[in-house]
Amino acid sequence: MSMNALAGFKVLDLSHVIAGPTASHYLALEGAEVIKVEPPKRGDVLRHGRPGQTLDTGVSVGFAAINGGKRSLAIDLKRPESRPLVEALIAQCDVFIENYRPGAAARLGLGPEDVTRIRPDIVYASISGFGQQGEWAGRPAYDHVVQSAMGMSSLQGDATQDPMKVGFPVVDTATGMVAAQAITTALLRRLRTGQGARLDISMAQAALQLMWPEVAKVAHSGEDSPRVGNRGFTGSPGAATFACADGWLSTAANTLPQFRALCEVLGLAALPDDPVLIDQPATTASGFVAARDASELHNRLATAMRRLPLATLEAALSARGVPCAPVRTLSETLATVTTTARMTLPQRHTPYPRGTVCDFGAGYLADGTPGAALAPAPRHGQHTGEILAALGLSQDEIQRLHTLGVVNLG
Repeated sequence: MSMNALAGFKVLDLSHVIAGPTASHYLALEGAEVIKVEPPKRGDVLRHGRPGQTLDTGVSVGFAAINGGKRSLAIDLKRPESRPLVEALIAQCDVFIENYRPGAAARLGLGPEDVTRIRPDIVYASISGFGQQGEWAGRPAYDHVVQSAMGMSSLQGDATQDPMKVGFPVVDTATGMVAAQAITTALLRRLRTGQGARLDISMAQAALQLMWPEVAKVAHSGEDSPRVGNRGFTGSPGAATFACADGWLSTAANTLPQFRALCEVLGLAALPDDPVLIDQPATTASGFVAARDASELHNRLATAMRRLPLATLEAALSARGVPCAPVRTLSETLATVTTTARMTLPQRHTPYPRGTVCDFGAGYLADGTPGAALAPAPRHGQHTGEILAALGLSQDEIQRLHTLGVVNLG
């Protein structure tokens, strides 16, 4: 899960909510020290979850999921007293992350020119909705708005449905992943050349990255891709999501051997050779089953599926090498991962006073080992005192700043 490759690197993270903190989360998973800078009154808005979703004072489940192992510095960046402290931290850091609206960091005196003047080889990463330049740069952005702006919502569902967003903040998370990759790449270049970097990372570009094959097709043809709903992307009639007697099953019987196996399990063995329903020359040419009458084929398969129990179908198709899976809720998925050996995902539970948070790490195994778990996410301002003390401030000076409201000691 982690190779600890970024141990020794220090990150000053001024970002909030999901995209920016997700970027520094992946850096922390690789061993980087992350100082999370937050406003002194309430901190990152993601700290404050819905009722029943609070694990510790000011630590929601959502906040804990992407802020484990970080250190919280609660400081008012608008106060002049904070300026020398922040500059001292910048001088010690390798990475600077901000996700304010374009221009806001510069108004705080923390734009790229200001920061690189203090630390010329720093990797300065700006995360925004639509980038740092251009007509849309100043627009506020939220995940579902970017999904609509970049064409993602128009691809969900089928042609009979209204546009629909993806059911979780996919663009925020993807933006954090793109940012983490960009920052890690910039650090590698710095190790080789000594050169810092100015990174412009946008939710809009991350959304396009997620859709890249479809984007390339549309750019090539000038025509929008059809909305396929729950049908497979190959167009094979055996690749879809079907209602069974007691649930839903997604199948991917794309090739002719897979489609034959599916039809035999369903008692429709003659179907693959039906020249009225199956386009035999197209199937042979592409390798994927092509339909002459897609609607009729789907209806026959769906009718047969509805007669059979979900577990019976899953077992029978899996035994024949047909890719398939039940449509599970997330709670069912987590129970499956926990109680069966079907998946070998590393899983940890980080303890908090009011519960635990499930952690699946960085999404991969390194050398077959899961790596070290992150410490719990910090309470608001938890590390303010020790961070300032490390800068040389006395306890009296730290307490004075706390009394003035410049910092919050948690």
